[in-house]
Amino acid sequence: MAEDAKPLLIKRYASRRLYNTETSDYVTLEDIAGFIHDGREVQIIDLKSGDDLTRQYLLQIIAEHESRGESVLPVNVLNDLVRSYTSQAQSVVPQFLAASFEMLRESQSKMMENFGQMPNPMSGVPGFEAMQKQQEAFLKAMTGGWAGGTKPEGEESDASEIDTIKAQLSELQEKLSKLNK
Repeated sequence: MAEDAKPLLIKRYASRRLYNTETSDYVTLEDIAGFIHDGREVQIIDLKSGDDLTRQYLLQIIAEHESRGESVLPVNVLNDLVRSYTSQAQSVVPQFLAASFEMLRESQSKMMENFGQMPNPMSGVPGFEAMQKQQEAFLKAMTGGWAGGTKPEGEESDASEIDTIKAQLSELQEKLSKLNK
């Protein structure tokens, strides 16, 4: 845990290759993005000059993601950022952005805590209760013949009912998979 507290040191060689000092191997921008995604802080230093290049490489990672269509920053926000470099707002913008992202992290953390306390996370999905009831009916029909070889009295479970339940279950699963996309 203490090792995660200090940034992962990446050295940039004159050949522009990036070297991970922890694992003693070369890494790509995609690898660095992965480290950051996994919660690691990263520091990129030019080996020859000792200059900190972290900001430059982080901006490059963001630019690559944006150019691939993984847009997070709307155009109006990008325009505002450009304006902030040429206006008096330059001194306020970094603190505002830092505070905004801190609030976002706190909100996500609280949301995940609340999500863990929910009785069933799928209960909010439209049609979930109906699907659950159909699955129960299907399982009841399927296991009715297995438990002792006879069906419970008063319950007729013929092939057409099972086929209907299977079709409905398949249809609901298809709808759920479309909702998740």
